[in-house]
Amino acid sequence: VYDTIWHATADVWFPVQMDHMAVNEAYRVWHGLPHMDDALQAPLNIQHFDNYRMGASTETRFKPLERIPGLTVGGWFDAGDFDFEAPAHAATIQSLVDTWEAFKPLRDQTLVDQANRFVDIHRPDGKADLLQQIEHGTLQVAAHYRAFGRLARGMTDSQLYRYHHLGDASTQTDNLLYDPSLEPYQVEGNRSGTPDDRWVFTVRMPANNYAGIGALAAASRALRGFNDELASECLELAKKAYADERPVAAANPPAGMEARFGPGAEMTALLQLMIATKEQPYIDRFNELIWPSLDQPGGRSLLAAVRALPYLGPGAAEKLRPYVVKYKADVERLEKENPYGVPIATGGWAGSGGVMGWAMTNYYLHLAYPDLIDKDLVYRGLHFLFGTHPASNVSLVATVGTRSKRLAYSNNRADFSFVPGVVVPGVLILKPDYPEHMDDWPFLW
Repeated sequence: VYDTIWHATADVWFPVQMDHMAVNEAYRVWHGLPHMDDALQAPLNIQHFDNYRMGASTETRFKPLERIPGLTVGGWFDAGDFDFEAPAHAATIQSLVDTWEAFKPLRDQTLVDQANRFVDIHRPDGKADLLQQIEHGTLQVAAHYRAFGRLARGMTDSQLYRYHHLGDASTQTDNLLYDPSLEPYQVEGNRSGTPDDRWVFTVRMPANNYAGIGALAAASRALRGFNDELASECLELAKKAYADERPVAAANPPAGMEARFGPGAEMTALLQLMIATKEQPYIDRFNELIWPSLDQPGGRSLLAAVRALPYLGPGAAEKLRPYVVKYKADVERLEKENPYGVPIATGGWAGSGGVMGWAMTNYYLHLAYPDLIDKDLVYRGLHFLFGTHPASNVSLVATVGTRSKRLAYSNNRADFSFVPGVVVPGVLILKPDYPEHMDDWPFLW
């Protein structure tokens, strides 16, 4: 049942999301070549409408609205918009590398031509699609480290009327480099007087940077033998950025959300670095962080801990076992909270991603502690996605399931459509306890 259901996401959804590439599928053009006018340093002291912000300094070598070279490469669109969400990007790269290292799927259904910036869906090119996607995402992240030495917060449109653009991404901007010496809409060669080039928000966030470091270190392993030059560069960029970030993070203790996620983000970077290098300083620092963090509420670091077991030395598995026992008790409490036995979100964002992350954590725990964590806890997450959830029995993955999503908050939602393989956020619990999943309206998440 499960052997082929991931194909739509790999074969269609990921290629359609590819930025800085024209994407074709048979007689259909999903989008032309977009955002070849990327990108300008965001101006100072602004709060952007989509939660990006800049303070009193760019914290880079670039001046406000100065062009940042090298960013017209790689990357994926955000799920429903055309902006570049850096931390999500880094997490996606690491997830794809996890898949590659666990299963080595050699499926080849997509032509990806980086030199000519062209993608053709359902046209094999002799290369594993998963490696091509890892390469594509990594190209954008590596470009940030070349330009800034760290991962920027993100890249997005400066004006709301362009930001909410739907349809063909290549028409969001004019793809010409903004030249303030020209009149609006005046064109001279590859320059125009239209200030529609996307802005890069570069406020320094250690958690973001650690996520990017982890992505680069992970990609360096997967890309070895596929793109050796990029693989080597990624590892060097990751090691240098980690060495640079440690003293900065120590001198500027994080606050707010940074404080909540900062230690976990550093552990993510350390995990990927020590898998990539086997170097003792990374292992020692990981050991220094991981055990105190496991005593914190929420068990957020349990996945990193179980993934690191082969590198932590003798006795680590037994030392971790009590934390897995505690996690199992938390899982048993979930079975009393709802009939699905999964963590259903009750905040402002529905919970498909959380359920998937929970199921993947259970996968790695089952491999390490099969006597404690049953494989049913992996399938439980899949069942929730595919229809065993509140409000309806619609599969939350478009084209998968006997009744699957036909409308999604994708960038083609204005056509009341979807991109095959998209996973929607799913069922939202409205206060106090009313589950809702809208099947007939794609303009809400």
